[in-house]
Amino acid sequence: MLEEIYGLSKKLKNKSKKIQIENLLADEVDENSCYLEIHAGAGGTESQDWAEMLTRMYYRWAEAQNFKISKIQENYGEEAGIKSCTIKIIGNYAFGWLKFESGIHRLVRISPFDSNSRRHTSFASVWVYPEVDDKINIDINESDLRIDTYRSSGAGGQHVNKTDSAVRITHLPTKIVVQCQNGRSQHKNKATAMSMLKSRLYEIEKRKREEEKKSEFNNKKEIGWGSQIRSYVLHPYQMVKDLRTNHETSNANSVLEGNILSFLEKSLIYFNSDSK
Repeated sequence: MLEEIYGLSKKLKNKSKKIQIENLLADEVDENSCYLEIHAGAGGTESQDWAEMLTRMYYRWAEAQNFKISKIQENYGEEAGIKSCTIKIIGNYAFGWLKFESGIHRLVRISPFDSNSRRHTSFASVWVYPEVDDKINIDINESDLRIDTYRSSGAGGQHVNKTDSAVRITHLPTKIVVQCQNGRSQHKNKATAMSMLKSRLYEIEKRKREEEKKSEFNNKKEIGWGSQIRSYVLHPYQMVKDLRTNHETSNANSVLEGNILSFLEKSLIYFNSDSK
């Protein structure tokens, strides 16, 4: 009987935790799919390799959640890694889970590119924004856009590389630039880029509204493009620590393999605590 009670109580605890997290995913676009952009910081090959490691981490996490992943664009480094990439993570509540991942991610390790095996610190930027659907109206004036086409680079097949199928759209009033090169059709790439632009404009407007609520994140670090949010240390010890929630683990390799759920849960609880 005691074993049965223990088993049932454990199930109840897990169900309670799941309901708690689901209650935190209640914002207007939390249930939407999302775009995730990663940019290597200063530091050349070191940071570009780190940006690719981060991309792999999010790929692994998304795959574990049975989300679909679509690569929108990728800009390769000269020697290794990537300078930037944009991926779309498709699935229910993809944005809600990842929305607090935006910011600067820092890596400390012995560089595999340094012949003297010195310790290096690398940085990469992550920005997550929701896909907006037809329920959300975003007005964009054609006169505010500059649309450029260019030849795709990197892997993708001969047809992709030999035609000007890639599309870059610049929104002149905000200087936002989006680009798509994942398809053979210029028309489809333009449609994807326009969807990304609408999502970016929505996210900017949403953050403006949030900033107007003076006490919303009182005494907490702002989630911003230039804010360092998480540190990944591989040498002289192993530790991954979120600098906002103080949640940490010594199993850094597991985190880099995509096991970031505990960090995502802690962030959701932390940034919703003011309303509790």
